[in-house]
Amino acid sequence: MNADVAVENTSAIALWNDPTAPVSARVDALIDAMTLEEKTAQLYGVWVGASDEGGEVAPHQHEMEEPVDLDALLPTGLGQLTRPFGTVPVDPALGALSLARTQARITATNRFGIPALAHDECLAGFAAWGATAYPVPLSWGAAFDPALVREMAEAIGRDMRSVGVHQGLAPVLDVVRDARWGRVEETIGEDPYLVGTIGTAYVQGLESAGIVATLKHFAGYSASRAGRNLAPTSMGPRERADVLLPPFEMAIREGGARSVMNAYTDTDGVPSAADEALLTGLLRDTWDFDGTVVADYFAIAFLKTLHGVAADWADAAGTALRAGIDVELPNVKTYGAPLTEAVADGRVPEALVDRAVRRVLTQKVALGLLDPDWNPLPAALDATDEDDPSALRGRIDLDGPANRALARTLAEQAIVLLSNDGTLPLDRPRRIALIGPNADEPTAVLGCYSFPQHIGVRHPDTPLGIELPTLRETLAAEFPDAEITYARGTGVDDGDLSGLAEATRLAREADVTLVVLGDRAGLFGRGTSGEGCDVATLALPGAQQQLLDTLLDVETPVVTVLLAGRPYALGRAVGESAAIVQSFFPGEEGTRAIAGVLAGRVNPSGRLPVSVPRGPGSQPGAYLGAPLAHASEVSSIDPTPAFAFGHGLSYTRFEWTDLAVEAQEAPTDSEFALSLTVCNTGKRSGTEVVQLYLHDPVASVVQPVQRLIGYSRLALEPREARRLRITIPADLASFTGRDGRRVVEPGELELRLSASSADPRLTARVTLTGAERHVDHTRRLHATILQEQTT
Repeated sequence: MNADVAVENTSAIALWNDPTAPVSARVDALIDAMTLEEKTAQLYGVWVGASDEGGEVAPHQHEMEEPVDLDALLPTGLGQLTRPFGTVPVDPALGALSLARTQARITATNRFGIPALAHDECLAGFAAWGATAYPVPLSWGAAFDPALVREMAEAIGRDMRSVGVHQGLAPVLDVVRDARWGRVEETIGEDPYLVGTIGTAYVQGLESAGIVATLKHFAGYSASRAGRNLAPTSMGPRERADVLLPPFEMAIREGGARSVMNAYTDTDGVPSAADEALLTGLLRDTWDFDGTVVADYFAIAFLKTLHGVAADWADAAGTALRAGIDVELPNVKTYGAPLTEAVADGRVPEALVDRAVRRVLTQKVALGLLDPDWNPLPAALDATDEDDPSALRGRIDLDGPANRALARTLAEQAIVLLSNDGTLPLDRPRRIALIGPNADEPTAVLGCYSFPQHIGVRHPDTPLGIELPTLRETLAAEFPDAEITYARGTGVDDGDLSGLAEATRLAREADVTLVVLGDRAGLFGRGTSGEGCDVATLALPGAQQQLLDTLLDVETPVVTVLLAGRPYALGRAVGESAAIVQSFFPGEEGTRAIAGVLAGRVNPSGRLPVSVPRGPGSQPGAYLGAPLAHASEVSSIDPTPAFAFGHGLSYTRFEWTDLAVEAQEAPTDSEFALSLTVCNTGKRSGTEVVQLYLHDPVASVVQPVQRLIGYSRLALEPREARRLRITIPADLASFTGRDGRRVVEPGELELRLSASSADPRLTARVTLTGAERHVDHTRRLHATILQEQTT
């Protein structure tokens, strides 16, 4: 069909609307019928906010963009609607009606009746007013439980679908390289295997609910210099390949992610948004990814304004399109008029537009958006609801009992007991001194991408939308017979020391002191943790360390509780605090989970997804380092952490015994098999996390001292034992060799069965034999760990 001829209104169904036709045929027919302007319209979004009265969405005025004229844009179509629920507070049912009415307008206005794809944030829950605020991804990593994370993500996806959203901008698969970076709270941890397995589970859950999962940020964002947001990234191709890329590779191959978002940063002078070798060569040609690549917000314009690799908007559009970015988000800036003009005058080949729009339309067809029976109203609403929108308020509950139970389970599993001299669990204390800036603050459990902290702070007169009990409130419920006295002591970051005297007095009068410290999540300097909230050192913010030290000088035992978005150096508390409880923004049920751990109702089972530093200035630092990255005699700086990656204590004890290795040698294309027994030797049920690390003592290129290649959670009753049988493919010993190809080399290896990266319990020494062997992205990615009950 010629693009200059209007689409005829006939009784016969158009090929692109025929659900019985092959997807590729439907898409080809549609592209053939479209004008250039109609094609480019599918490649950008418009930032909107749903109406709390049920009317159509309204364009969001952002300080980085000019106002958008929807009336002028919609006749050619629209690719995406940006964050209809994550822009202003709106009742979920009225927001769903608002989105549906807008979709009806969009489909009625463009010639082909193509709806927009609606996306929203869902990093720690659907970022909508009234939706469940789950623990942040750093807590997912602490739980070491992919199955639970998959269940959470499926629940998030169901909630998003229930109001008409199609795509979620999560998970973040950046591997922490410097904990000073503000977005550490959004990551899963400092180990690529942990990030990959947990992140893949999240993708599987979200995709199983019909939501397009978006992997971010591809690639290198977390490795910026000095942990500064958007700063250049300095790394070699080997570090990139072996540390930063594996989580994305796993989430695409095993998770089925249908979208990828580029990183803002440049690596060795090449911005990710302009990196054809990354976005096309690796992602598509090598990994066979066939979904969409969407721009991180304003990233295409940044090629001109921040990176200086584009002369004008058209140049930025052509550069990004050529590299492989299909969709400009959040608004139209470069993929609209600048792109169409550049195609018209020959600066950008129309074939690049066709390539991108084919991917976009393929995704829309797969989502059923072009089927003749597609209805913009989600299942929770019906046509009669449009007659009386006011009656809808409260119809859709995005924070039901099942969600809250799931949030609490994850929060409980993610709490890490760093140290304990026997003070915990608390044994019916008579008088508790509760002190600290996060002890009586409802939002202290939330990360920066939760709705209350991300959007709600700009609407102070609007209720939070969810129940957020403070730790002061949950402790009162957990210890009803105790007298709990409270003092703020100091603020999170205000440096105020006027409350120290009162805090000290209460501590002296108490049986135990609980000091609750940490972060306030925010954006771009409005918090101590979050996007754009980078720090110079890992010292506790404000005067919190001084408060902590003052309380440690009192004879009353001090239990230190952290509600934070990153690990902090705790100074004297490492050796002097009676116990330390680490929680990474545990979500709306977080304070109940912490109270349960303090009381002993919950036996802690979390493990550190990031190392806790001994000193505030030894960054960047992570366990995943080569020998010279660790303590040595040639440097006066000792980066040894206070608490290592994978560390976490329990209220019971576990014994690891009876290591057996089936064969000490195996060819480079084979596998090893070993087994061990883990027994709960304590008096109460508990969970152990068995971690498997690989140490390669001699290799053709420098290797990390060890790296995680497997793990397993074991829930055991007192005196219960289980036998773990582990099969370890030789592929897991592969790394990027000198020629840039991934290689499995013959030689000796150590397989360390450990309680943390610093606590090996059993070690198997094995040898790979035979020829050097090259592997690719189809290699085996996991050890198989089976649990067997023992008699």
